[in-house]
Amino acid sequence: MKIVIVEDNPLFIDNLLAIFQNEPDIRIIASYQSAEEALDDLAGCPADILLADLGLPGMSGIELIGRAREILPQAEIMALTVFEDRDTILAAIRAGASSYMLKSSTPQELIKAVFDLSRGEAPMSPRIARKIIREFRQESIPEQYLLSSREKEILREIEAGLAYKEIAQKFSISSHTVHAHIRNIYKKLQADNRASALTAAKKKGIL
Repeated sequence: MKIVIVEDNPLFIDNLLAIFQNEPDIRIIASYQSAEEALDDLAGCPADILLADLGLPGMSGIELIGRAREILPQAEIMALTVFEDRDTILAAIRAGASSYMLKSSTPQELIKAVFDLSRGEAPMSPRIARKIIREFRQESIPEQYLLSSREKEILREIEAGLAYKEIAQKFSISSHTVHAHIRNIYKKLQADNRASALTAAKKKGIL
């Protein structure tokens, strides 16, 4: 299994080399510290897997992934990064990454992820997988169940056990307004009390 690394931190490259050096089925064939440097060499490269940092100087790792997908159609691409935000995760996957691993992963997790990726699986750090699951849950919620940001805030306070008067004081709104929000929450979640509203919200991935 031939791997190419694109990572701007030479110390992290050294860490990766140390992690993989005792794996007889893995060979690091090249490493680069910028996307531009890598793209100059990738044409015709026999890489099986590309490990790409996303926070690269100059051209971003996202753009690198998109370009590398065209240049190395046979290779699998793993985003290996510190970024955990929704937009970056989705952008990397849309660009062509088949795997998304955090740099905080243990050596054992990275080795397993590389082998899983080579077998056609799509390994992801557990925190990343949970974010993607939540994203799909939110997309699958019918429009009538979508709560406003204030309704979500109030629902979280209800979950925390606050009384309506306490919620009103916390958000500097009237008790009447709190009751109006709660009526809307119950209607959207097809609930008739606190317990059923909280249960419905959890089932739908809102809480």
